[in-house]
Amino acid sequence: MRTLKLRAAMAALCGVRSDRRFTVDLLAILFGIGSWLGVNSVYVQLPLLVQRAPEGWNLPSFLVVTIQLGNIGPLLYTVGARAAHRKSFRDAYLICALLLLGAGAALATSFAYDRTVHVFGADRSVPLFITVFVLALVGCTSSVLFMPYMGRFRDVYLITYLIGEGFSGFVPSIVALAQGVGGNAECVLRNDTGIGNGGDQQEQHQQPPPPTYEAYTPPPRFGTNVYFTISSAILLVSFVAFTLLDRLPVAVAEHAADVTIANGNHYTYETQAGHERADRKDGNSEPRLARSSYWLLMTLIGIMCLFGNGFFPSIQSYSCLPYGNVAYHLAVTLSSMANPAACFLAFFVHRNTVRLNVVLVVVFVPFAAYAMVTALTSPAPPLMHQTIGSILVVACWTVLIGLVSYVRLAITTLLRREGGQTLVWVGVASQLGSLVGSLLSFGLVNYTGAFEQYYPC
Repeated sequence: MRTLKLRAAMAALCGVRSDRRFTVDLLAILFGIGSWLGVNSVYVQLPLLVQRAPEGWNLPSFLVVTIQLGNIGPLLYTVGARAAHRKSFRDAYLICALLLLGAGAALATSFAYDRTVHVFGADRSVPLFITVFVLALVGCTSSVLFMPYMGRFRDVYLITYLIGEGFSGFVPSIVALAQGVGGNAECVLRNDTGIGNGGDQQEQHQQPPPPTYEAYTPPPRFGTNVYFTISSAILLVSFVAFTLLDRLPVAVAEHAADVTIANGNHYTYETQAGHERADRKDGNSEPRLARSSYWLLMTLIGIMCLFGNGFFPSIQSYSCLPYGNVAYHLAVTLSSMANPAACFLAFFVHRNTVRLNVVLVVVFVPFAAYAMVTALTSPAPPLMHQTIGSILVVACWTVLIGLVSYVRLAITTLLRREGGQTLVWVGVASQLGSLVGSLLSFGLVNYTGAFEQYYPC
């Protein structure tokens, strides 16, 4: 009894409801980690991948488009769900298959990340693109399958799942910080042999060739192959967690009492007009969103994903690498950590309105502008050789991604109560915005010359 009272007191102190199961929270978090872990693992490895890939600094733009091609997964799922509308169709089996597929693709990436294929007159990282595409299938489909699956649970567990989804960026970042990036590139003298001992007297008196330098980057603590092997193991843990979440009686008991689940993740919530009016008099319920607010929120989440998930990841190398590999590494890892931090903040911020989300989008604009300026002015961005410049660019990217993550969670929480397939349409809006952003950035990076690479030598 004393333990229960202590738990309730701690929950009240933290602003968290005590009528929840820790086991279900833990399983939901581990399940959420598997949603985008594969894709995020690729993102946080970019500081090392761009050093080996023949695409160089353009590699992020190729990978972002490859990831967006994973949207074929949600399309196939939608078609399949409609085809099986009158048949028994369990989404749990598909989720298990996707998590296992992601684990296999992450393991394959550990062998394929540095392989190239000569196509269209140039070497390309085709094996890496293939494995990243498979990882993207898992991530993109999770937006219309994993998150809607959590709609069958009580609303407190939706935030828990989204925290886990945020941890899908945090966990790879922790591993990447332990791995390190080696350090900034340095110019070292090439070990040329110069003129040999043979030859006539005239050749021996020729001036030696001028010294040549090349960039050298110290190696990390462990390789990219080890990193993706760890990612594969984490995805297997997520698979086990989901299996338990779907089958354990303690988890099934946490399903919402007022929700009816149909095929294809179609949810119906009890919102009879008489009950709604009675609840509102007691202050226990909130009115449904107006249609204008509904579409405004859908538009905002699409715009935030356009920039945060599609456009800016493609130009991050141009924004950060002129400040050094360490700055790029910290910007990537810390911005990934900002994702779960923003989601965890939702536990303590109880006020969530349409107006607040609009204000946060406005706050997002100056940080987005600074990131854009540093990318466009590469290879000589502002404060390039000063410590304050590195600090500013790392802080800018961290806040930028944190705002995107928080707004996405806040809007999703507001729209959840609308019922029907709203959560599915939230996923569609997110992925559509990301797709448009990735295609726009790919064209600008590869075909306009607006972004220039910095060469330390």
